[in-house]
Amino acid sequence: MLKKIIGYFNLQEDVETFDVIHRAIENEIELKGSRLWILVFAIFLASVGLNINSTAVIIGAMLVSPLMGPINGMGYSIATYDFPLLRRSFKSFSFAVLASLVASTLYFVISPVSNAHSELLARTSPTIYDVLIALFGGLAGTVSLTTRLKGNVVPGVAIATALMPPLCTAGYGLATAQLHFFFGALYLFAINTVFIALSTVAFSQVMKFPIRNHVADASKARINRWITVIILVTLIPSIYFGYLLVMKEQFSDKAGRFVRSVQVFRGDYLLRSEIDADLQQITLIYAGHSLTNDDKANLKKKAADFDLKQVALIFEQGISFSDITGQLSEKDALKSQITALSFALQENKRAQDSLRERAMTGRVLLNELRAIFPEVTAALFAEPYRFSKDNDGNPEKIAYVVVSDSGTLDNVERTKVKAWLEARLQNDSLRVVFEE
Repeated sequence: MLKKIIGYFNLQEDVETFDVIHRAIENEIELKGSRLWILVFAIFLASVGLNINSTAVIIGAMLVSPLMGPINGMGYSIATYDFPLLRRSFKSFSFAVLASLVASTLYFVISPVSNAHSELLARTSPTIYDVLIALFGGLAGTVSLTTRLKGNVVPGVAIATALMPPLCTAGYGLATAQLHFFFGALYLFAINTVFIALSTVAFSQVMKFPIRNHVADASKARINRWITVIILVTLIPSIYFGYLLVMKEQFSDKAGRFVRSVQVFRGDYLLRSEIDADLQQITLIYAGHSLTNDDKANLKKKAADFDLKQVALIFEQGISFSDITGQLSEKDALKSQITALSFALQENKRAQDSLRERAMTGRVLLNELRAIFPEVTAALFAEPYRFSKDNDGNPEKIAYVVVSDSGTLDNVERTKVKAWLEARLQNDSLRVVFEE
């Protein structure tokens, strides 16, 4: 039974011949012709995707990137002690890295969009989890490369290990003079490179690929020591960063539970909260009464119940009752001003309407006068105010009508015109002036 189960995991039946594997790895190493153009397109595709924060575009760049070939070549050549192949692989790999950095840096220098989005930020803080992704992804890629059943493993490995985006993020760091972006992304790329190559070395030795050159035992030991040093140098910082990531996640979880427990405190409602795992601080913004020192002490004591003894609590006042009262008073004052302005506008409108009515009165009087007295050529109607020393500063409103004629109206007819106007305007004190 055990033998049957082990048989399910046997790779020998699917492994290609060693010569076929060797030729396939040699072909994947070369970066010239169409492979070089694909590399260039992948560089700009990944840069654009990072620039516009498009996950789909970044995945496309991962799929078409030919960087896996030289990395597998380095791992395979180390495992088989094929040093000429190692030099060729390292040469192609170095050229691809340099070209990617130069192209992505130039792109981000020219690009008008320079904000760091989430896709960029995600490639600046590598952890031990990125080591595991590169290791298992590299193993899957090596199995696919050395067996007859290719399937869709290679595209999946390209997406999982993500070699091109970290290089382009490093270019962004150079273009914007943000060295923490450059070194963080370059470290992630180094993790992917080292552990993909290491997985190829391990798989090649397990499958007992034939050694291409005779190497002394002392040289083998020296090579193994260098491999160990490179692994440790790459691995140790990632373990530390992974530890920090776990601590941040634990803090965020505790802080979230604490914030949910103080949504309502002493009748005041928590408007907004901010959790900063890097600085180990929580900002609480309440609406209602202003928090006293005792209230703040009680909140800090409650935070300790969630194992947040070292947390820095920052308190801010949102909308307070005193602010609401003051705002209501301001609103009442504004309403009074708006009412006064509304009355003033109405008075102004009435005055304008009155002026228009007077203008229309003059036009109507002229038309009616000419129907009875054709000699009338013009009429002016006005209601000016008369000021005198006898009315104690109170003006007297007087109605005036100025009638123009062609000079043919005699005194009798002018008396008739005046009488008609007084009756028409119902004003016995009407002043009528005739002019020729």
